[in-house]
Amino acid sequence: MHNKFEVTAEPRSMQGKSASRRLRREGKVPAILYGANKAPASIQLDHNQMLLHTEHEAFYSHILTLKMSTGADEKVVLKAMQRHPVRQLILHVDFLRIDENEELQLRVPIHFINEDTCHAVKNEGGVISHLMSDIEVLCLPKDLPEYIVVDLAEVKLEETVHIGDLKLPAGVRSAAIAHGGDPMLPVVAIHAPRGGDATPAA
Repeated sequence: MHNKFEVTAEPRSMQGKSASRRLRREGKVPAILYGANKAPASIQLDHNQMLLHTEHEAFYSHILTLKMSTGADEKVVLKAMQRHPVRQLILHVDFLRIDENEELQLRVPIHFINEDTCHAVKNEGGVISHLMSDIEVLCLPKDLPEYIVVDLAEVKLEETVHIGDLKLPAGVRSAAIAHGGDPMLPVVAIHAPRGGDATPAA
């Protein structure tokens, strides 16, 4: 992965809803840091910096560096984020510390490629239905992919790509399948357009 995300953080001593509201008025975001067999830590972040980071898709599936004001940096992943339902505000963030020797369970985006050149779409008028936009994976931190590629070049009309069909990078497993889920869960399909059978494009 080529992107490098660093998040500035400092310890947070004030707790409770009123303290959190005060932090937000000051342009800060309350957050929690936990995991790796260490005690949870209450921290606060710069809101505008976080908002800029969240504009990048990779931020959500990337190992981040938490730059602590105390000088003790932490390697983390973003586990949860609470946003305001209307305003462009981040209300709270959860970070999970990573252990290089322990598997992560994290959602990563799916990138669909060759949609325009797919024969079923280009020549038969097929319509692509995206049924998943991301997938939950299990892997060691060093193997964490930024995204999963699904190549539609050879997908035929009325054919479905299932979660069990995905070609995952080395060291990466589908969390759903690993936990006994159905490998036939659909990810993407190509159907004939409504109103009748697809006809070859002119």
